[in-house]
Amino acid sequence: MTDAYVLDAIRTPFGRYGGALAGVRPDDLAAHVLRELAARTGLDPSTVDEVVLGDANQAGEDNRNVARMAALLAGWPTSVPGSTVNRLCGSGLDAAMQASRSIEAGDASLVVAGGVESMSRAPLILLKPEKAFAAGNQTLHSSTLGWRIVNPEMPGQWTVSLGEATERLAQRYGLTREQQDEFALRSHLNAARAWDEGFYDTHVVTVPGTGLTRDEGIRADSTMDKLARLKPAFREEGTVTAGNSSPLNDGASAVLLGDAKAADRLGRAPLARIAGRGAAGVDPDVFGIGPVRAAEIALERAGIGWGDLTAVELNEAFAAQSLACLADWPKLDPAIVNVNGGAIALGHPLGASGGRILGALAHQLRQRGGGWGLAAICIGVGQGLAVVLEG
Repeated sequence: MTDAYVLDAIRTPFGRYGGALAGVRPDDLAAHVLRELAARTGLDPSTVDEVVLGDANQAGEDNRNVARMAALLAGWPTSVPGSTVNRLCGSGLDAAMQASRSIEAGDASLVVAGGVESMSRAPLILLKPEKAFAAGNQTLHSSTLGWRIVNPEMPGQWTVSLGEATERLAQRYGLTREQQDEFALRSHLNAARAWDEGFYDTHVVTVPGTGLTRDEGIRADSTMDKLARLKPAFREEGTVTAGNSSPLNDGASAVLLGDAKAADRLGRAPLARIAGRGAAGVDPDVFGIGPVRAAEIALERAGIGWGDLTAVELNEAFAAQSLACLADWPKLDPAIVNVNGGAIALGHPLGASGGRILGALAHQLRQRGGGWGLAAICIGVGQGLAVVLEG
């Protein structure tokens, strides 16, 4: 078995729902990061063994294997194959995990992973009639987020909204509205500071014609008072609000993974080594704690403990969800989590988020001069993924 390394990672700025990137097709977003990755690394696309992208929707312009479409649109040779992964919110991280396994097994030397999502352009979908002329009214379903066209055999307890599921976690872990708002405020302030200090300038690439140079959802002027004025979004007397939840977003990410020979061919020192991976499942109505066991598995496989970590990227689907994970990781220092902001501020375009957290972690480890890092993400319908990097 050979080692798999993160050689580089980029992403677009993340746009708000209906915002600056709403006019860009998801396959074009994905093609853009492929082109930019090749341009900045001097990569000859013909040497890429595979393109593996995550995409949670795949019901609109991202249908028919968006990874393959993106490579073709990027002008890459038709000899470069492409595969699209769907593990909902974890799709981009799953793509990188699958890519790293293929490198370690010797099936590939150089793979581009990552993901894309345009939640603004997610279509309304209609079931195909079972006969030529359906009787009665037909129902359009939004494919933007959450359960849709639910199988009647699925237990109702599991098919609650993501927000309601997060309210249940907040109750289970005794998380107050103030704790959630404090977590959200920290996300915005850390993200704004990281942008001001130039952290994201090194690996966020603008999309031509959009005018978007930074993540569109960051509120540098956010305060506890402003967050406190927001109404609960899912329960009348609840604690989960739009302010302490991740928004709907558009964006794309790309991570260049390779073995030592690929790094030598490109003349690039790896940012980090893939040291451990983990996947886990939980009940769908407590999906938010999916990363808990996944991270433990990844750490075990990397042969390290919580005290060895110097940086953690935990995708912030909701503040309560993230706080619940931290409560179940008592040996983890919360001060090293999301020091450059998280999804509440930066955004959560589902398929692209895994590439974002993995890439940001790799760049942070390089900036720190090395160390151990963890990237972890929760997934709707009750799963979690995690990757350990050694810088």
